Amino acid sequence: MADELAPEEAAAVLELIERAARTDGQPAVSEQGRLQLRGGRRVGVRHLLVYVPVDDTEELVGYAQLEDTDPVEAPAAELVVHPGQRGRGHGRALGTELLDQSGRRLRVWAHGGHPAARHLAQTLGLTMFRELRQMRRSLTDLDLPEPVLPEGVTVRTFQPGIDDEAWLEMNAEAFAHHPEQGSLTRRDLEARMAEAWFDPKGFFLAEKGGRLAGFHWTKVHAEEGLGEVYVLGIRPGAQGGGLGKALTAIGLRHLAAEGLPTAMLYVDADNVAAVTVYERLGFRTHETDLMYRSET
Repeated sequence: MADELAPEEAAAVLELIERAARTDGQPAVSEQGRLQLRGGRRVGVRHLLVYVPVDDTEELVGYAQLEDTDPVEAPAAELVVHPGQRGRGHGRALGTELLDQSGRRLRVWAHGGHPAARHLAQTLGLTMFRELRQMRRSLTDLDLPEPVLPEGVTVRTFQPGIDDEAWLEMNAEAFAHHPEQGSLTRRDLEARMAEAWFDPKGFFLAEKGGRLAGFHWTKVHAEEGLGEVYVLGIRPGAQGGGLGKALTAIGLRHLAAEGLPTAMLYVDADNVAAVTVYERLGFRTHETDLMYRSET
């Protein structure tokens, strides 16, 4: 286990993740996990790499990331094995080491919920407890009514370097119940703003009385032709007045105007209210990510 990767190690891991994604259909390591590979050490984040000898050198065939930053929940992990090296015990070795390193208090993501990941989870004695749905809808036939904002609310776009702290504060309040999103730091925000996909024109802020009340941050996956409802958040106290519905419509209209044919989003399957809202907007489940955990 390493607390920090050298630049060449991080590059090799990213290449491994990309190669596996071409086989699996989606990355085995989340956006946050990929960002945490770069930029030096991050508190609570550790890396595990598996190499095998090839001729006179070693080849990277497996990677796992363990994040122990939540004061309540068990450490969370993601792992990937080279497509050409699967079925040789590398996944089990990574999983066993993750269990040991976490004191057998572990949560593991299986993005896409592939059968091999399910089998590995069972082998490690993990049980499924969270289902994250990716939902999609066409934007070519988008026919949403004009957004109606609650009284006194205005919407504008995010201004980097000016809105950072106010947005981080609101995001933490809006997602106090959400371990991943609610814990974002300035470093996390800056890492996302440094990505090629970041565009403040698609980052909408709702204000009321000079204070942020909600936001809809969209994202464009240019290669896939996908627009994403990246994050949608409403400050407690501003909920229930239709602001979320209006911000959703504003973001979807923006993505459609960008010429994107399809929109996507992620939502927890047990968030029945949100799933219902998105289904009414024409979204349907495309695939699922599953999280497994130890029973210890």
